[in-house]
Amino acid sequence: MKNLSVYIHIPFCIKKCKYCDFLSYPASEEEQEAYVTMLLMEIEKQSLFYNDYQVISVFIGGGTPSVLDGKAIEAIMRKLKEKFNFVGNPEITIEVNPGTVTEDKLALYLQAGINRLSIGLQSADDNELRILGRIHDYNTFLCTYELARKLGFRNINVDLISAIPGQTYLSHRETLNKVLSLKPEHISAYSLILEEGTWFYEHSAELTFHTEEEEIRLYKLTEKMLSECDYNRYEISNYAQKGFECIHNKTYWLRGNYVGFGLGAASLVDEVRWNNKRTVKEYEKALCKKSEHNEQPISPDSLSQARTQIGENVQYLTIEEQMEEFMFLGLRLMEGIEKKAFKIKFGLDIEDVYGKTLGRLQNETLIISDEQIRLTPLGIDVSNYVMSKFLLS
Repeated sequence: MKNLSVYIHIPFCIKKCKYCDFLSYPASEEEQEAYVTMLLMEIEKQSLFYNDYQVISVFIGGGTPSVLDGKAIEAIMRKLKEKFNFVGNPEITIEVNPGTVTEDKLALYLQAGINRLSIGLQSADDNELRILGRIHDYNTFLCTYELARKLGFRNINVDLISAIPGQTYLSHRETLNKVLSLKPEHISAYSLILEEGTWFYEHSAELTFHTEEEEIRLYKLTEKMLSECDYNRYEISNYAQKGFECIHNKTYWLRGNYVGFGLGAASLVDEVRWNNKRTVKEYEKALCKKSEHNEQPISPDSLSQARTQIGENVQYLTIEEQMEEFMFLGLRLMEGIEKKAFKIKFGLDIEDVYGKTLGRLQNETLIISDEQIRLTPLGIDVSNYVMSKFLLS
């Protein structure tokens, strides 16, 4: 069987954060219930094509999945286990935000088989949380974290953001100290990105953002403090205690098979990319449309039909596009790219395709050995520039 990761998108939140450009919005209980019904229908229909796959991870993201009633999450997990091959004890993550979870919800998550929490803290400074537009303060996060530990969660990620307007070196250091004292198994630490369509973007003239040099100084502090506490930086923005690297996220960076369910959810299966419809109206219409594959044996043609029915932007990746993704996604990992893996995948030596580019980038931004290619410290700082050099078109 081939490995498969599953992503479930829950687009709901209490209110939109000022930096957020994800597909998310506040919704009534009735809207949420209707959406979960459609989601279960999609899982039911699409699961027909994955009998030859085994699930190695599930990630329930958003939005804020924890705004849903706990019974809804339980129903989603029940449907997944009913329709997909779950072998052993796959990693199953749900994103939660402080202020949206209760003891009953967390207990239901555990009963449903969820074994990993990703808690959106972003900062331990209450003023910085207000600037971001978060609905919680640090104490609310602390209560959520301690409750999760008490109930038995033994794999917890904490999300952090640096370069928040108004954030200082000292305030970020204090956030890191507070989080490290809790000893979560995993920390995701991102620099704030000004995304078009967000409140921050629309009000950027009213705010003072950090310079590139200040951003680098903040994430260098993150790297230093986490390293000193034995967190391994295994990807540009992700740190983990030994044995707690996120299996689901590594599927993305290593270009494994993953299928997404829900509004706008992205998928990559057997070198075909697509994403689901992005509005509830289009999503519902696609789900209710009669599909020929229900009456016919499953074939590449029927799978193609299913993708175009539920999804859009279906892209059958060329070899060149696969190579590009192999390079710029793989270089996000600190261990870098294995030359042997490139040869096995594409039947070519990596130097035959990227020899000139590798020669230009070697030493300053890339470390190249007989077996691997990975970013230098400077290469990490300018990773977007380095990765852009591996686009063949």
